[in-house]
Amino acid sequence: MEEEILKPCLRFPEFNENWIETTFDSHYSFKNTNSLSRDNLNYKTKNVKNIHYGDIHTKFKLHFDVTEEVVPFVNGDVNLSNIEEGNYVQDGDLVTADASEDYKDIGKTVEVVNTNNEKILAGLHTFLARREDQTLATGFFSILLATYKARLEIMRIAQGTKVLGISKTRLGKIPLHIPVPEEQKKITNFLIVIDKRIQLLKEKKEVLEDYKKSMMQKIFSQEKRFKANDGSDFPDWEMKPLYEILKYLQPTKYLVSNTEYNDKYEVPVLTAGKTFILGYTNETDGVFKENLPTIIFDDFTTAYKYVDFPFKAKSSAMKMLTKKYEEVNIKFVHVAMSRIKFPLGEHKRYWISEYQNEKIHYPHKDEQYKISSFLTNIDNKIVGVKDLIDNSNMFKKSLLQKMFI
Repeated sequence: MEEEILKPCLRFPEFNENWIETTFDSHYSFKNTNSLSRDNLNYKTKNVKNIHYGDIHTKFKLHFDVTEEVVPFVNGDVNLSNIEEGNYVQDGDLVTADASEDYKDIGKTVEVVNTNNEKILAGLHTFLARREDQTLATGFFSILLATYKARLEIMRIAQGTKVLGISKTRLGKIPLHIPVPEEQKKITNFLIVIDKRIQLLKEKKEVLEDYKKSMMQKIFSQEKRFKANDGSDFPDWEMKPLYEILKYLQPTKYLVSNTEYNDKYEVPVLTAGKTFILGYTNETDGVFKENLPTIIFDDFTTAYKYVDFPFKAKSSAMKMLTKKYEEVNIKFVHVAMSRIKFPLGEHKRYWISEYQNEKIHYPHKDEQYKISSFLTNIDNKIVGVKDLIDNSNMFKKSLLQKMFI
């Protein structure tokens, strides 16, 4: 009987050995955690820090460095005297979220790479696993647990209806495959470089987003003004209600029915809701393309979207807002509307009776154009960085599938 070949399809050329079949509990033992809720935590006390499972779901990086994360403190009135020293988080530990409302986050794990000698506990709905196998490369196991096959094993052992949960016993027995320590280290270091690139891109995106917010504040407070092409000042801004500059169309005659939705089709279908994109349709009749660009407004949720491409419309809750006059710059109006805190209509359709009376700052048409062009340029840079982030994440996902068994 031939020996099973346990090798990934992509690996560094200096390694050729079979990977070893193993289990979680062959390398880690579990320590005690606490059950402190959010009510027992704060961000001011400067006491013992506490890793909450919700932060593993949404905030913390795969390799947890406490100096790079915002971690809450245990309230000062909570008695921690019964916690043994060995149950505080140490470098090399894994902290796993043992509960989640969906499969995406169940069993999500961070590996502690730097405690900075601070007192840290693993809290509510977490497992704390202490590394017993010192030959493991730091950072490798958390990457391993994030791979597609390991995630499937973790989802397989999850139990529950409204809230999913996993047990230490079942987590400890999930089948895994690992290479020799030298290959573990090489894989880990390579993927860390990719993660750092993704993190730098995220920081660049945040800088651009903060810059846009800052410039919008300066523009709409008129601290920053644009000049006409001849160098002269534009006239003072006015305050105008939306009904004076926009007209609306009700999309009832564009209702979509008996439609096949598939990404291979070309016409987007926009429906009421915060995202507005329902899918792509094979229908070509009734496509809204007149007077584009336009703003679509959902008067159930007060969400709105700037649209400059032909689309099918669905839902009578949508209003398609177009300009009343040629001088109106729809893109500027969309930006100006972002300054309005629209009252939520409690599922009443309020565009005619209420929302149309909301006022926006309204400059000269040429200044509208300069403002919208300036902010569009920033938006394009943000989208460009976002695309790089998405592509880098897809590249990393592909590597995780190919570099692991």
